Amino acid sequence: MKSFSNTYIFVFSTVMVILVAAILSSAAMLLQPLQQKNIEIEQKRNILASITIESVVSDAESLFDKYITESFVVNSKGEIREGVDAFAVNMTDEVRKSEEEKNLPIFVGLLDGDKKEYVIPVRGAGLWGPIYGYVALNDDFTTIFGTNFGHDGETPGLGSEITTSWFQERFNGKKIFSEDGVFTSIDIVKGKSDPASLNQVDGITGSTLTTNGLENMLKDCLKPYEAYFKNQMN
Repeated sequence: MKSFSNTYIFVFSTVMVILVAAILSSAAMLLQPLQQKNIEIEQKRNILASITIESVVSDAESLFDKYITESFVVNSKGEIREGVDAFAVNMTDEVRKSEEEKNLPIFVGLLDGDKKEYVIPVRGAGLWGPIYGYVALNDDFTTIFGTNFGHDGETPGLGSEITTSWFQERFNGKKIFSEDGVFTSIDIVKGKSDPASLNQVDGITGSTLTTNGLENMLKDCLKPYEAYFKNQMN
């Protein structure tokens, strides 16, 4: 009797494990398209935010179609790569590649009249995890129009402040090239930056490692676009 009871428990447990695994697997497969859609909508919201267009989930796609008029991918020589979808480029994969191999997405925003903003995705490492976002440049390809930064796990009240509007607005109007055309990116200065500098912003007190990661992210991700930017300036 005891043997029968143990066998029954074993069989029942095995069937339940298999059944639950099958249910979870099916649910994951059914939810995957919805999860991917949510990721795409969040990407669109963040791109829009970099050109100062606020959106919610319900209107993100319509606003994206309205204001983002073009997207394409270039290589480190500034040449357009045909057949590559800018929106499908995975920046987590791209940052691991050599500069020559990278796919470099560009999203073109159109706000007022013929004024265009060029949105560049960026990704790097913060103190506790990835940091990422978008940098929008004016059509002079050096002046920052807007930014949008996010993070996975930075310290609340310190490194997490990179997501706040008061910090991101510090980049507006700054330049990623010097006056003589040398790529500089943006230096994030501990303490106070030089008020006369167009290539520096103030950092965040107490979050040196996160802001160092952000500074490195901007340099590493914007530098490969240098050839494209200079081609457009000429």
